[in-house]
Amino acid sequence: MSMFSTGVLVLTTPLHALPPRLAPVLSSAAQLVDRTLYVHLHPGLNLGSASQPRPVYIPPVVDLSNLITCLYSKATDICGDLDVRILLSNVCSHTGTSSSTSLPSDPFLTPQSLSHSPDVVLTDFLLLDPSQSLQVTQRLEKYTGQCYVCGPGLHSVLLHSQLQKLQKDEGGVTQGEESTKPLQTFNDVVVGGTFDRLHGAHKTLLNISCMLANRRFSIGVCDQAMLKKKVLSELIQPYSLRVQKLQEFLHDVKPSLQIEITPLVDPFGPSIIDPLLECIVVSEETRRGGDAVNQKRMENGLSALELHEIQLLKDVHHTETEEEKISSSSLRSRLLGTLLVPPKKKPELPLRPYIIGLTGGSGSGKSSIARRLEALGATRIDCDQLGHKVYEVDTPGYHKVVEEFGRDILNEDKSINRRALGRKVFGNQERLKALTDIVWPTIALFVKDMVSQARHEGKDVCVIDAAVLLEAGWTDMVHEVWVTIIPGEEAVQRITQRDNISAAEAERRLQSQWSNAQQVEQANVVLSTLWEPEVTQKQVLKAWSLLQERIQQRESQ
Repeated sequence: MSMFSTGVLVLTTPLHALPPRLAPVLSSAAQLVDRTLYVHLHPGLNLGSASQPRPVYIPPVVDLSNLITCLYSKATDICGDLDVRILLSNVCSHTGTSSSTSLPSDPFLTPQSLSHSPDVVLTDFLLLDPSQSLQVTQRLEKYTGQCYVCGPGLHSVLLHSQLQKLQKDEGGVTQGEESTKPLQTFNDVVVGGTFDRLHGAHKTLLNISCMLANRRFSIGVCDQAMLKKKVLSELIQPYSLRVQKLQEFLHDVKPSLQIEITPLVDPFGPSIIDPLLECIVVSEETRRGGDAVNQKRMENGLSALELHEIQLLKDVHHTETEEEKISSSSLRSRLLGTLLVPPKKKPELPLRPYIIGLTGGSGSGKSSIARRLEALGATRIDCDQLGHKVYEVDTPGYHKVVEEFGRDILNEDKSINRRALGRKVFGNQERLKALTDIVWPTIALFVKDMVSQARHEGKDVCVIDAAVLLEAGWTDMVHEVWVTIIPGEEAVQRITQRDNISAAEAERRLQSQWSNAQQVEQANVVLSTLWEPEVTQKQVLKAWSLLQERIQQRESQ
């Protein structure tokens, strides 16, 4: 069966009976849809009746909240690469709306436009009579067209046969107890978070918040100082991109809501100053933060917010260095060693060897990663060693340095006194540039010679181990830039232990280099030696394996 880009999954099973059926439903849907799967809920929808069914409102009840949590949890486990979004335009509390507002009889007076136009509609509807298959699919397509703007030539698939097989393989399913207890809804709801690379836990929080909100949904998104302590903060998406993804998701989920997104530069944001807010949605992990919000509100003379607590979603794929819950930090750690940005085409570089430029700040573990890559078969070019060659007596680089800085930098044996030279350039950007204008181009010539030698020897991969790769502008010599990062505090600790210098001196050294964030902006691949050596080795093995795939693909084109 052909694969579709975007689909709508119409679930007709009663809410309380759906959770045990979600695994086979999502497994079947993931075989047909490869990008975005919208989920539309209509418990009890009968596509087998003689008349064409119409969409109806469903109330926000406990079963619906439980289903949202369960569905996103299952989707993360079963089809993590599929962007699943539960749509709530037809979810409404009659008692939660203001008395001056009357609900239309149909939740979709006009079809809702979605961010991605569906080209297939799927359903779990139980088809008792196979001879009715054509009529059921026609009713399904017409029903979906009443709800959403779909692509031309919308296809329809009844999942019942696939569900029967999957459920038989799994030994059947059991139903939970029904809970139609209504949830209290509010005009104005607030949440806060980083919302980096929207995942199942984010979507659960956002969906339940949308379900609880009747009028306005206020979202504080962490920015600036609020990101500094995050794990691998350099890999957090830019604020503007996170906001864009949020807006798109929320417009799909519940377009009737007034959405307000503000940057969070402190833990509270608008939650402690907005008098109209009524509810804050928290998890068991952030409940204390909700209590702190209410304490601040009372200090500001505002009424306390209702705290609505949702469950944390467990991450069944987490490793020993990751959190047990689904989290953005775990997702960021899984990006290490992968290709974050495709490399630019550089036809001026030879096909082989494929050249990696490896860089990173002082103490980042860059050279240890270079040695690991060397053990896997790469030819390592150590630019630190090549830098020493520049100063060797009677070489062209030596004479240029002496001519520029004077013979008073020489030792008695005519070798260059690096400390004396350092004193001449320390704190003087103009003199430092004069030195690097001699040293960097000379090192670059050495590197090119070594790459040429590796090519003649039939080597497949060269790794240029260079702390100044980016500052020196050597990216035109490499196919890909790989960057090694660790937090600043960890770097300071490593440098002080390794070089026996003060923390203040280590910090000054780091401040004179490109920041992690600046380096990551230029990176195709990012690695980190923050954890145990075995974790670093796994990253390197992953990076190496993916690199081999890229090289083979490149050569086959």
